[in-house]
Amino acid sequence: MDGSYAPGRRGPLVVVVGGGASGTLTATHLLHVAAQAQAPLRVVLVDRHGRHGLGQAYATQHPAHLLNAPARQMSAVAGDPGHLVRWTGATDSNGDGFLRRSDYGRYLSETLAAAERRAYPVARVTRLTGDVVGIGRTAPGRPVRLHLAGQGLLEADYVVLATGNPPPVPPCPIPNGPRFILDPWEPGALEKVTDGSPVVILGTGLTMNDAALVVTDANPCCNVYSVSRHGLLPQVHRPMVASISGWLPATLAMSNSTQVRLSDLMWQVRSAVAARPAGMWHEVVDTLRPHVPRLWQRLSPADKRLFLRHVAPYWEVHRHRMPPATAQRVTALRMTGRLNVERGRVTSVTDAPCGVRVRIDTDGTSREIAAGWLINCTGPGRDITRTADPLLRGLFASGQARPDPLRLGLDADSHGALLDAAGWPSPTLFTLGPPLRGSRYETTAIPEIRDQAAALAEHLVAAPVHAAHARPGHAA
Repeated sequence: MDGSYAPGRRGPLVVVVGGGASGTLTATHLLHVAAQAQAPLRVVLVDRHGRHGLGQAYATQHPAHLLNAPARQMSAVAGDPGHLVRWTGATDSNGDGFLRRSDYGRYLSETLAAAERRAYPVARVTRLTGDVVGIGRTAPGRPVRLHLAGQGLLEADYVVLATGNPPPVPPCPIPNGPRFILDPWEPGALEKVTDGSPVVILGTGLTMNDAALVVTDANPCCNVYSVSRHGLLPQVHRPMVASISGWLPATLAMSNSTQVRLSDLMWQVRSAVAARPAGMWHEVVDTLRPHVPRLWQRLSPADKRLFLRHVAPYWEVHRHRMPPATAQRVTALRMTGRLNVERGRVTSVTDAPCGVRVRIDTDGTSREIAAGWLINCTGPGRDITRTADPLLRGLFASGQARPDPLRLGLDADSHGALLDAAGWPSPTLFTLGPPLRGSRYETTAIPEIRDQAAALAEHLVAAPVHAAHARPGHAA
């Protein structure tokens, strides 16, 4: 690596691992805070695929792939909720439109570029294409050493793991082969599904919608079978409404020392829904959302596990809704028989001549579907200890990080500092967004990640540098 990356020169160096939305928001707010404070700072934004500003979610170019939230909720700048609406030049002052995800990726990239211009020459960002496969344990006062596959070492004062959601994990073993697509967001993964043969999709959530639109657009003869344990489709967004006043009792006394019982919380939510006009449940869900992280922290471990096992599927389809335009297309596919949504457990997947065979168990009965392709859209993996990522495996093995008690992600303190195997917060390793799902639960959408990025940037710019001036930097 070039010595220009070395710590200890022209201010501390922060390496952000992951160039998607989480990483881009982190870099943007680091530049913004450094410029305001006139604090010299250098940021290296590392992305495995070179999709800086896009990541998996916004690299798609398919015109039917829309944001799953209206523009008014998707500002990339903390404290400026109208930033995205102004960027679009929208005449709709409410910002209720749903942008194409490719346009939102351009917005993130341009917002980062604007932050660079404002921060120069006090702070700057370097985009690096590479795969961080390890972080070496260092002594206090020494730089953090990151190992990049085939590229040597990169030294930094701070590291932010902005790695996003873990890849989906299928419900049963799946053979290796070209007809099995384990992650639809891998670059080019869906481009080969064009022969018109039937497609089985594992999962019925938002990712299933995206995959189904791609494969049915590619061939008008293609039929899709979508399977999940509950067979639930995401609900549809409705026009903006005012938040509810006189809110749930559980949210009024928000002391972290006051425990909340899941049964009481569910009763309060159901009562709030019942008090609204018919069909207005989404007001309750949207008003509850900002309170979820603190409510989650006040649930007992047993109640959290109970929620994940029995309640989460229903919460997710009401919380993570689809745009009306997407809902219209999904409905049309279902009405014409091209999209079939089924409830059941996928218990086996095997090779078949020119395709795959999928066994589905439902209420004590079993049946098999023969198809040409299988696409895994089951959503983020739910056990971080099963990760195949060498970076995370190395952090766990060395004791520099540990999974949260639910194993949904990484254990961290309130600043996002990783907790080591003994529970001590790291002075140099941080994370934000989806890896914090176990401690915050509601942490995967842009508003939460944006606010976390802003808070983390303030913390890092104001923090004493642990490694920067310990010795002259170098990089191998």
